[in-house]
Amino acid sequence: MPAFRIAGSVAAAVLAVSAATLATPASAATPAHSARAVHYYGHHPRGSHNYADSVWGGYVAQGSNFSTVTGSWTMPQVQCNTSNDLFAPWVGIDGYGSQTVEQTGVQVDCSSGSPVYSGWYEMYPAPPQYFNDPVDAGDSFTGSVVSNGNGSYSLKLTDNTKGWTETTDQSLDAQNVSAEAVIESPSQSYPSFNSLDFSGVTVNGQAFDAYSPQAIDSGQYTETALQNGSFSIVPAN
Repeated sequence: MPAFRIAGSVAAAVLAVSAATLATPASAATPAHSARAVHYYGHHPRGSHNYADSVWGGYVAQGSNFSTVTGSWTMPQVQCNTSNDLFAPWVGIDGYGSQTVEQTGVQVDCSSGSPVYSGWYEMYPAPPQYFNDPVDAGDSFTGSVVSNGNGSYSLKLTDNTKGWTETTDQSLDAQNVSAEAVIESPSQSYPSFNSLDFSGVTVNGQAFDAYSPQAIDSGQYTETALQNGSFSIVPAN
């Protein structure tokens, strides 16, 4: 993806993928059908003045020693309004009050004029890595991020509809101070969709609710009440 650092970080800028890029596993690659080289799904610093009208939307828990997060969601059918529309639902650790994010999710990119779906993971601030597996609207996904200690992480993304699973082990000097189940638009431009449903979100083996996560509106979208690890992202109006 061109790189968009999140609000409260540096301004949006186009970056070349450099030697700092994480090694791409054999099963992962930047999709050739995307006009963008790199879209960064980066951190959203705590206290950012844009947080109430965020590029994130969903729920964020704060604390310490977050070791696992898992959750499922169904990819909606979207309508591209502009070629700048771009968004992804993801689950992850860190990113709120820290400078790293360990995350996995599914991206919808409208740069071609039509929605293009891709699975990915990211160990921010390194750029995301993409999976070649097919993804369509209506597919059900389960993602998980596990901190194994000493900066080691295992990330897993499963397309429950098509039956594929991607896993990767990565290392990062991170803090494990937040856990998220959110949608995000690095370009700050969302396509239109009716609903995106998260379910079975757990943190450290407990229902997400146990950590009293904070609700965050993306501006264009809002979230329904969290109930036993489930909620929906719906249009705000």
